[in-house]
Amino acid sequence: MRAAGTTGRPRLIAPGLLSPEPGLETYWVRPGGVTGVRLRGGDELTVVDRQGRQRAELTVLAPDGSPDGAALGIVPDGPATTLRALAASADRDRITDPVLADVIAHEVDPAGLRAAILFGEWSPAGSSETVTARGPATVLVAAPSLTMRIDDPIANPASDLMLEVRRASPLAALEPRLPEPLADPVLDFRVDRATAASYEVKAGQYIQIIDVEGRQCSDFLAFHGHRLAEGVERGLDATATRYFMGQAYPQPGLYGRFYDQDMQPLVEVVRDTVGRHDTFGLACNRKYYEDLGYPGHVNCTDNFNARLAPYGIAPRAGWPALNLFYNTAFDAHNQLIFDEPWSRPGDYVLLRAGTDLVCASSACPDDIDPANAWITTDIHVRVYDAKRKFSMAIAHRVTPEQPATLTKDTAFAPRTKPLTRQFTEYRGYWLPTSFDGHGAIEEYWACRERAAVMDLSPLRKFEVLGPDAEALLQACVTRNIRRLSQGQVVYSAMCNETGGMIDDCTVFRLGDTNFRFIGGEEYSGTWLRQQAQRLGLDRVWVKHSTDQMHNIAVQGPASRDLLAELIWTPPTQPAFTDLTWFRFAIGRIGDHNGLPLLVSRTGYSGELGYELWCHPNDGPALWDALWEAGRPHGMLPLGLDALDILRIEAGLVFAGYDFSDQTDPFEAGIGFTVPLKTKEDDFIGREALLKRKTNPQRTLVGLELAGNEPAEHGDCVHIGRTQVGVVTSATRSPILRKNIALCRIAVEHSALGTEVEVGKLDGHQKRIPAQVVRFPFYDPDKERPRS
Repeated sequence: MRAAGTTGRPRLIAPGLLSPEPGLETYWVRPGGVTGVRLRGGDELTVVDRQGRQRAELTVLAPDGSPDGAALGIVPDGPATTLRALAASADRDRITDPVLADVIAHEVDPAGLRAAILFGEWSPAGSSETVTARGPATVLVAAPSLTMRIDDPIANPASDLMLEVRRASPLAALEPRLPEPLADPVLDFRVDRATAASYEVKAGQYIQIIDVEGRQCSDFLAFHGHRLAEGVERGLDATATRYFMGQAYPQPGLYGRFYDQDMQPLVEVVRDTVGRHDTFGLACNRKYYEDLGYPGHVNCTDNFNARLAPYGIAPRAGWPALNLFYNTAFDAHNQLIFDEPWSRPGDYVLLRAGTDLVCASSACPDDIDPANAWITTDIHVRVYDAKRKFSMAIAHRVTPEQPATLTKDTAFAPRTKPLTRQFTEYRGYWLPTSFDGHGAIEEYWACRERAAVMDLSPLRKFEVLGPDAEALLQACVTRNIRRLSQGQVVYSAMCNETGGMIDDCTVFRLGDTNFRFIGGEEYSGTWLRQQAQRLGLDRVWVKHSTDQMHNIAVQGPASRDLLAELIWTPPTQPAFTDLTWFRFAIGRIGDHNGLPLLVSRTGYSGELGYELWCHPNDGPALWDALWEAGRPHGMLPLGLDALDILRIEAGLVFAGYDFSDQTDPFEAGIGFTVPLKTKEDDFIGREALLKRKTNPQRTLVGLELAGNEPAEHGDCVHIGRTQVGVVTSATRSPILRKNIALCRIAVEHSALGTEVEVGKLDGHQKRIPAQVVRFPFYDPDKERPRS
């Protein structure tokens, strides 16, 4: 990270790039994983327990592979449990850490390895230990992980560790660390800066294009191999691709293919760790540099022409290419603009060949503008065998400096995938949008009239534990947590200092010092930990538990009857049928021997309903039990498309649409979550919210549109020529048989019955008459979920 210097002018902050501090290296240890680093005499290793309560196991090996704790001045005091389990696993090909893989390859017996134990069951967040190497050594750092029990009152999900290595003698030319190969490569080669390379790929093989040092554009060309053999040139085509995919550039998922002029798919995007590219702008060419005053500048087009000539491909003055990592956009004035790439060291795009291909990749030589951040670097290419299988994924980072995590399946994917091919990437997970053989409208009516089951596992869960847990939540969320009883849930907003919403959430009280925070944003856990540190609350732990707890919702008027015979609760918990709105119980499926779960009377549909929370290992079994119990009630699975209709009818807000950190709870229509008069304690954003409530500018209202044309998110709302609001969410309501919308509007025009117009096209050339109406549109008094 480039940070502010201690003297002189402050410098740019660019998290995620190679550190400018000589000799500083950063590594991460995933929960349940092992990361290895090689040290030399004088090197310092710091292990950081970022979230707290995470044990670390350090195993030190001498260069010959023998245990050597003395090399770091530490004494092993326990077995290396994680290392032993991982090394003994049946599938050693899944070991991705290169140092660990090398240790195992040299036949080091893991069975007798021991480790020094750092941190403990109650180590504070941010705890760190630093050791100095007395000589050359290999250090293997593990983050042990145990299954989190749903009924554990002091659950402690495993969390990651961070390693910082400060070299005593920085390497003169540190080679950037490439990500480990995804499998054994068929081809593995470097494209040096300012050059290009051509290569052949067979149908079904995978092409991984890696940005070695970050901020480096790489143009990609692909030609149909069989057609080239026939003397016909068929390559990637912009018009055909955009026509079929409906996107500026395909992304992993349903719309991930690139086509040629004959409308034949050539390649498909399988993984993308950047999510920001340009497609089919011209690769840089001679004329571009000449027009800017740089005649003779090396360029991608000439490099491609030279590399493709042996295949009989005619040269061009400019090649339209898939411009990976190139950051372009059209602004509000339809001007094409570009800036530095978003990619960072090791980021990559993984493509799958749809047929035999002739490919070419460049490491763009543009050093006169932001296209490569003014510094050209290398690109690396790997090709993998078609027999390998790689998950479809997009990468996400909670904060810029943290490592990327790839899209995952939920615990219920083994049951939902056979029911549909319609999946979308949703906050780091693949979720069904609708189900084959049903569709959104049929799924919607099942929820309104009978029952429906939906996968909501991407909700982010955080265990907030310890003597200061209540104080932290009281300071961070708008509701009065001190009034929350054990077994009760409350819906709340969490705001920043200006009153803008960071997230909306539900908070479960499991005990005097135990809470579960359920929100939509991964960043919420980071925010809570930051506030704990700022407030000096050192006896609270915020542990990420999303991967230890997945959840489905059963919603609809038949949901209580459906679940009544299925869910057993012990005498210490409320009976399932006694659960009232926003209450929960810990129980099991069937009887006291069944799989453990937490059931809450909550939901996102506006109907009577429940959410069921279980460990991912139990996901398929829970789905099976529910599916069998729901059959007599006509229960159907429900996807995101139907859920969106349900939640808009019920007036339930959605992050990024109805609120953001520029929107306060009053503007988001959830002002009831801010008890300014009855919450005695101060909380973050309180002063700002007092001012905003006294002088409101905008509020959320319901709109009912005339005619059959729907509104869309972002449509402007007018009275005459003046824009007075914006549509935040909109749908066609099946039960009301009307087009409805949620609208953030100036308070002067928020009265019921106000006539407005929803602007289409440019907002003036086409208007849909609409009227401000009461919302929620459906069941405005919420009698159904209360029933």
